[in-house]
Amino acid sequence: MRIGLISDTHIPEAMPRLWPHVFDLFDGCDSILHAGDIYDLSVIDGLSEVAPTFAARGNGDDGSGGRSSQPDDERLRPTWIIERKGLKIGLTHHMPIPELGFYTVAKAVDRHFQGADLDVIVYGDTHVEHITTIDGTLCVNPGSPTYPHNLDVQYGTIGFIDIGDDGPMASIWRLNESGMEPFDWETWGRPW
Repeated sequence: MRIGLISDTHIPEAMPRLWPHVFDLFDGCDSILHAGDIYDLSVIDGLSEVAPTFAARGNGDDGSGGRSSQPDDERLRPTWIIERKGLKIGLTHHMPIPELGFYTVAKAVDRHFQGADLDVIVYGDTHVEHITTIDGTLCVNPGSPTYPHNLDVQYGTIGFIDIGDDGPMASIWRLNESGMEPFDWETWGRPW
């Protein structure tokens, strides 16, 4: 089972439409998780044509910075708990990674997911791709496909979770003009 991961698309603020080949890259996924700051539900409409799509409501989707608030939509919630192959996957926009002393991932799970025992957390907000395990929970930020590392508009990153017999495996991929390539952690560095 493969789950596509995307976050912080910022459409149409970044560009009129999402890179068209992103939809092709998610073809074959069982579902797609968008970790928020969508800005226009047309992105979710397009992703939903590829696979069932679940989206977290980001701060930009709620009108921060003078933006328009996104309307109510059954595919858009502050948080989701999605079960796939016996795993519980939490989806939200913001997680305190790196942990900020008093505000830990455990406290965020209590706050956002009512203390659910999650196997995976998918989050966004920072525009910086990241994969780590905290207290036994795989935490994945796919970065941003349009504003990577909060830089100007350029090819950024997306991610995948592959669920096999050995459990979930996360990967980050850098977009390019012809598709994608594995993210080079040595070139870009690990964020923390």
